[in-house]
Amino acid sequence: MTDRESNSSLFQQDDRNLPPLADRIRPTTLADFVGHEDLVGPGHLLRQALETGNLFSMIFWGPPGSGKTTLAKLLARHSQAAFFEMSAVAVGVKEVRSVLEAGRSNREMGRKTVLLLDEIHRFNKAQQDALLHAVEDGTILLIGATTENPSFEVIGPLLSRCRVLRLPPYTVDQLASMLDRALAEDILLSRRKIALADDVRQLLLESAGGDARKMFNALDIAVGQHGEQETVTLSTDDVHEALQQRGLLYDRAGDYHYDTISAFIKSLRGSDPDAAIYWLAVMLEGGEKPEFIARRLVILASEDIGNADPQSLVVATSGMQAVHMVGMPEGGLILAQVTTYLAAAPKSNASYQALSGATRRVQEDGAQSVPLHLRNPATGLMAAMNYGKDYVYPHDKPDHFTEENYFPENMPREVFYRPTDQGHEKFIRRRLEKLWEDRY
Repeated sequence: MTDRESNSSLFQQDDRNLPPLADRIRPTTLADFVGHEDLVGPGHLLRQALETGNLFSMIFWGPPGSGKTTLAKLLARHSQAAFFEMSAVAVGVKEVRSVLEAGRSNREMGRKTVLLLDEIHRFNKAQQDALLHAVEDGTILLIGATTENPSFEVIGPLLSRCRVLRLPPYTVDQLASMLDRALAEDILLSRRKIALADDVRQLLLESAGGDARKMFNALDIAVGQHGEQETVTLSTDDVHEALQQRGLLYDRAGDYHYDTISAFIKSLRGSDPDAAIYWLAVMLEGGEKPEFIARRLVILASEDIGNADPQSLVVATSGMQAVHMVGMPEGGLILAQVTTYLAAAPKSNASYQALSGATRRVQEDGAQSVPLHLRNPATGLMAAMNYGKDYVYPHDKPDHFTEENYFPENMPREVFYRPTDQGHEKFIRRRLEKLWEDRY
């Protein structure tokens, strides 16, 4: 083997050991960071926190590829604090305690410690409890990153000590800026001549769905399909092929995660148990969290079924508790039972529409005063002020009903809840028509 061949072989081996494009092109300065100007732009929250040295504990909440990890690393680097990075998937309490010990030592020396905890929603209550005191007394500044709603996944005491910052998906223009930078500056892509026609470029940007990581992965795979060619002209077929590769397709931290749960919910809403079971299987095979699926089933039971089958909420809630107790893989059977029940149940969004209508009225007109006869005369003074006066107790009347005005005095008796003729709501509708003839 010649020296040239040896060097070429060694160089290619080094290429194979390089991290993925999304990591290679990750910005190292705030100047290179794209998007979220409302947080990092001049005069805004995080930029001011860095400039004044008043960085605080926070949780970045946003969809995959929205820059959560990148922004956390930039904040830690610019704050000149000791920096530790962990993924909640890979560590436990032992590793966290070692960071907290280092944080205590740093604090004694007057230095701050930043802990970036990626996928913080995957820490259980006990693991999150281990962080609580250290965040409270300033031993560490915690920067959590999560794709899940922190209100559901982060314990209240820890959540109250952190500022939750919402990061929206990237726009097409922002992704385009990142794409141009990758082609011009990446250690591998910049040494090749890569041509993208306008339609190919647009497909790459729009198929990412605001997810920068997904765009970079698709570009990396599409270019890799051309081997070692120095000149690469990407086609729409290259991009489609890259997007369809199994490793990219179902990613719990990727856009397909949201597409699949959307298809699952729409199949349930459309009363198709077979399609719903298919999408359930896709999610379970992809390693989706069963608790996430169970929680969405509970929401659907109220939003899309409601009183058409009141038992649906009972089934969904019991299923969520059972999945939590049993775990996987047997939890999949429980999810399948709940899925098929909800898919086959009669549908109604009347409760959802009722809440939306009432909320809209409150937002437009404000909250009205409670009439005196509906107020609670909890004290003698309140009773003297006619709180509760002339209130008629329905249970003292025939059929346990009396026609009374329960609305604010100057508000018309508006119909918000309109039960359908589906399932149990048909009975509810008939009863309301009998009780409130002028309204129904």
